[in-house]
Amino acid sequence: MAKRMRRLLSYSFLTVAAVLSVFPLYFMAVSATNTSNEVISSKLLPGTNLVENFHKLQMDTNVYPAMGYSAAIALVTTVAALLVCSIAGYGFEIFHSKGKDRVMSVLLLAMMIPFAATMIPLFQLFGSLGLINSLWAVVLPVVSTPFLILLFRQASRSFPHEILEAARLDGLNELAIFVRIYMPTMKSTYAAAAVVTFMTSWNNFLWPRIILVDQKFQTMPMLISNLSAGYTTDYGELMLAVLLASLPAMVVFLVLQRSFANGIMGAVK
Repeated sequence: MAKRMRRLLSYSFLTVAAVLSVFPLYFMAVSATNTSNEVISSKLLPGTNLVENFHKLQMDTNVYPAMGYSAAIALVTTVAALLVCSIAGYGFEIFHSKGKDRVMSVLLLAMMIPFAATMIPLFQLFGSLGLINSLWAVVLPVVSTPFLILLFRQASRSFPHEILEAARLDGLNELAIFVRIYMPTMKSTYAAAAVVTFMTSWNNFLWPRIILVDQKFQTMPMLISNLSAGYTTDYGELMLAVLLASLPAMVVFLVLQRSFANGIMGAVK
């Protein structure tokens, strides 16, 4: 009886936690089908205003270019960050030395510096390079991050060094070893890094807001901010924009969730 009670309490707690976690997503999806007044009144049932909200969103905003710019920034950032950070993590661990440990310590200390402290110097740097209103100015600052380098370095510690020695004896150079052996072996780590990088880049708001002065380059977070910045806000339209902005990140996470968990735990397959 005591065991059944503990199991009942556990399932009850997990059920409540699951409902609380899913409810914001449910309310967002339902609100996208309702009018603004119905959203304000916290209507919890689907409505019939989805098409009207979508037409209004198309009329009031450049939703398709914003989705395109967000996708382009997120994809380019993810690919570039995975390549650069995996090479750095590979080098830090496979070619280990005390000097590299000191450099890694400096990189970890850099994680403690808030972005607000580097925002103005970054803006001045890209202004001097003529990259203001350029999508590259959004991508380049996050191509190499200490977190991803640390993730690949830690995952590389469980990489079997005997394979490296055997490959070198067979005549493979370091580039061929990295591409043909290391990258396929670290699939789960690449998946975890891809999820983190894509979601961070897709949801990035502050830096694109600063560096992309021209409104024609606005991303989805910027578009949502503009919808809620007026004197009157159409909450049905706003919730639909939030739903559209959330879908790509949710799809990426759901597709890679198993590999994401293995990668975070440092599994090598």
